Amino acid sequence: MLYGLDWIATIPPTVRLTANSFGAENFAIIYGWIFASHQLGSATAAFLGGVLRMDLGTYLQAFILFGMLYIYATVMVMFIGIDSKPQKHATITA
Repeated sequence: MLYGLDWIATIPPTVRLTANSFGAENFAIIYGWIFASHQLGSATAAFLGGVLRMDLGTYLQAFILFGMLYIYATVMVMFIGIDSKPQKHATITA
């Protein structure tokens, strides 16, 4: 139940942001790529965490590595939209 509530809280805003950013005619394919890349990233992180655990005997290095990657991603997200020209796209209203 909690997992379903998580999807309700995150998926509709992501769909709306994608549609508003890329246009109503393109949002489905863009959202598909967002979802696919998220799943591939999750699978890769789980696999690499297991490899590090098997090789080093602890998860500490995996936590440190992925924590640094998350901080890097956070900094990158802060620069989204800076120095970009406004684009005219149709917005979807409910």
